[in-house]
Amino acid sequence: MSESDILLDIRSLELRYGAAVAVRDISLSVKRGQLVAVIGNNGAGKSSMVRGATGLVRPSGGQVLFKGEDTTRLSANKKVARGLVMVPEGRLLFPDQSVEDNLILGAYAHGGLKSERSKATLEKVLGLFPRLKERLPQQAGSMSGGEQQMLAIARGLMAEPELLIIDELSLGLAPKIVDQLMRVLADLNAAGLTILLVEQLASYALAIADHAYVIANGRVARHGPSAELARDPEVMEAFLGKKKKAAA
Repeated sequence: MSESDILLDIRSLELRYGAAVAVRDISLSVKRGQLVAVIGNNGAGKSSMVRGATGLVRPSGGQVLFKGEDTTRLSANKKVARGLVMVPEGRLLFPDQSVEDNLILGAYAHGGLKSERSKATLEKVLGLFPRLKERLPQQAGSMSGGEQQMLAIARGLMAEPELLIIDELSLGLAPKIVDQLMRVLADLNAAGLTILLVEQLASYALAIADHAYVIANGRVARHGPSAELARDPEVMEAFLGKKKKAAA
């Protein structure tokens, strides 16, 4: 993998909340065009890692490079303007605002809907999520959890990301909705969008990802092609709920 192929390069990242160390020494990279999964149990440090990478929390050590530029100390809005966009855990919509207003806010780095480019992006996004088109005037907070997650992803896409990070997509959603949203992500990736998917439901993430990282205790425990990790007995037992076969 050449340096120019790497879109996101996280090097020895450390992140603290006061005296507590949430991320100890995480290094990972995302190549342009990949769909990379980050899996691990609750509290492993996955969400803290992406908050540090996207500028929501300032790292206490290490580096975050995006498109070859050291962005470690940049604010989240400056990273969004460069194409590094996150769909946060818990969606964090503006619940009292309409669906349409939430989408417009997603495009703030490009001037809202003032440009023809942003208007074209909106049409593409509504094509991906027809249900949102039917609910443009509706308050975001009055929609179902699945619809709100669709809106959160759509809002992220309105920022025209080069890399879209999605943190805990499945949180609180029915399996049928998770299946639907995972297919959307796979389609977006097939169309050329680079995605980093942080997900506690490992089986879903590994099914659509090219490469995966296993995070445990704030560190990378292992990484490799997703298909290989899905067949790894220890990963299966720890994250997929499948027991290793006893030796004969």
